[in-house]
Amino acid sequence: MNRNRIESCACGLVLVLAVSVSPGWCQHPEPTTLTIHANQPGARINPAMWGIFFEDINFGADGGLYGELIKNRSFDFPDALMGWGTYAKAGGDGFARVEQDEPVSPQNVKFLRLSSRNSRGFGVTNEGFRGIGVKRGEKYQLSFYGRHLAGKDLSLRVELLGVGDRVLASTRFKKFGQDWQKFSAVLSSSATEAKARLAISIEGAGTLDLDFISLFPEKTWKNRPGGLRADMVQMLADLKPGFLRFPGGCIVEGHYLTNRYQWKTTIGSPEERKLIMNRWNDEFKHRRAPDYYQSFGLGFFEYFQLCEDIGAEPLPIINCGMACQFNSSELAPLDQLDPYVQDALDLIEFANGSASSVWGAKRAALGHRAPFNLKMLGVGNEQWGPQYIERYALFSEALKARYPEIQLVSSAGPDPADDRFHFAWGKLRELKADIVDEHCYAAPQWFLDNARRYDNYDRRGPKVFMGEYAAQSVATCSPTNRNNLECALAEAAYMTGMERNADVVRLSSYAPLFAHSDAWQWTPDLIWCDNLRIYGTANYYAQQLFSRNRGDVVLPVTLRGASKGDPSAITSSLFASAVKDEKANEIIIKVVNPYLTALPCRLELAGLSGTSRKSRITVLAGTSKADENTFENPLNVAPKTLTQKLNSSFQHTFPPLSATVFRIPVR
Repeated sequence: MNRNRIESCACGLVLVLAVSVSPGWCQHPEPTTLTIHANQPGARINPAMWGIFFEDINFGADGGLYGELIKNRSFDFPDALMGWGTYAKAGGDGFARVEQDEPVSPQNVKFLRLSSRNSRGFGVTNEGFRGIGVKRGEKYQLSFYGRHLAGKDLSLRVELLGVGDRVLASTRFKKFGQDWQKFSAVLSSSATEAKARLAISIEGAGTLDLDFISLFPEKTWKNRPGGLRADMVQMLADLKPGFLRFPGGCIVEGHYLTNRYQWKTTIGSPEERKLIMNRWNDEFKHRRAPDYYQSFGLGFFEYFQLCEDIGAEPLPIINCGMACQFNSSELAPLDQLDPYVQDALDLIEFANGSASSVWGAKRAALGHRAPFNLKMLGVGNEQWGPQYIERYALFSEALKARYPEIQLVSSAGPDPADDRFHFAWGKLRELKADIVDEHCYAAPQWFLDNARRYDNYDRRGPKVFMGEYAAQSVATCSPTNRNNLECALAEAAYMTGMERNADVVRLSSYAPLFAHSDAWQWTPDLIWCDNLRIYGTANYYAQQLFSRNRGDVVLPVTLRGASKGDPSAITSSLFASAVKDEKANEIIIKVVNPYLTALPCRLELAGLSGTSRKSRITVLAGTSKADENTFENPLNVAPKTLTQKLNSSFQHTFPPLSATVFRIPVR
């Protein structure tokens, strides 16, 4: 994620395609012809080209995709009772404090000591992640560890409380022993509540120790206990992504290396996963999140499993011995880089090794004996400069010697055309890097102006991963950025340029992915949720137009608009690309009109006969550049599909502010 304001750049020469034009053209469109050379298939397209990028920002993991509803469940935040408050019935009295003697896990050493001085009831409540979302009639799996310290005939009451402390569900536990023991129960909510609380109170005079207090919906993705929030995963599955990049993003780097993401601490039982501060906790003064930590309940095993579930190639990113260069810029000395390189080697073995290998055995023990078939690995996130290049070179040498089949993704820094970018590209060409990760957060006009960016890239050099991009309606890092139609169409126009150049651009993903409406740090974002609801933005549906209409080979296109000076000039204000889906035997044409005027166009399918074909036409459109989706109107900007018979030559008027996809069968 790039915190710098990104300036515009212009790259490339025309091969075949679309360029934007002056406002005068938009107001007075001339006739346009789009020719698809159906009998001249070009470069093959990476089947995984259109993917998704997950980072734990905006409460995307804890409080989001990870289904846990309790914040600070193990009391291991630096402020050990953050998220917790005391709770007493009438006349109840006692204390709640955090201790560390003989914890459940040596990785998470704190726990709650709860004591009641009388029988009237004293305890604590948890606020969840900006509240606990529960639905009427649905069941929630409660679990915790407990042990008895003092008192007789103690019981522990656990309740879900709604507005005004109305009890939505309750259960009671007895018979606590002197050693840690795990307890569990199912709570069924009597009402729907977006901001419920969990209350835990001792009935009787005495003391109990409690730890890892957890609450999950039973209806997780694939109903896995302790699993992922089902509606959020479904939104990902509906994109049909080709790959999933994880776990970030700047959290891979950390403010300092001690706070970097270390994949080995994220596997095993939840109790063994050591919590750390999320680097987005205090990154932005305007959106501080002091309660933002990583429990790693969503860890590397779950990421790989998620990829398998939604049919996406895994693309993990590992730390290369560099902390975030927007923060401390701390470096691991080159002569101390071996542990970082070994972590990368071990990760590949964890993903692909046999069940008899050291790390393959750990994967098998977690319930997945078969390999995950990892093909790509990112070395560093958004690094730049000579320090990155020399570290990447060491990683590349070691990884290629052991696993030459793994494609390595390298970094070109945070901006799409500055000195850092050009330096990185020059050095990575010399190193014969496989794939270079480019990032860009810029105004919508940048994406329109740069739709031809990849037309003139060296076909013999490293391939491109456009790993982070999003049009910014106001400015990069502005808290008032919007996920509006103008931004979505600018991105779609840019995507036509990536698709036309699929021999260069092998991977692409919008960023960030998720945002919680009450706990975000960065905007815009692809998918928004609260504790109960979720919706895809206009940008989400623009991405979906490409990911669900992918092809196998690029078809050349020529887009010409007549002008008084030069009737053959390429001056159309449309943006277009075309591919062929070989399995479905269909030609797929994508056309974007990001302007306020309807644009008539003649489409010519060169090389096909004139027989009419029953085709599908999908349109994403609106009436204003400011159009957005909301929780109340989640499909305000969403694609609509119709069928129509089309010949190999036909007239079509593209609506203003629209992206259109044609799927035309080929005989």
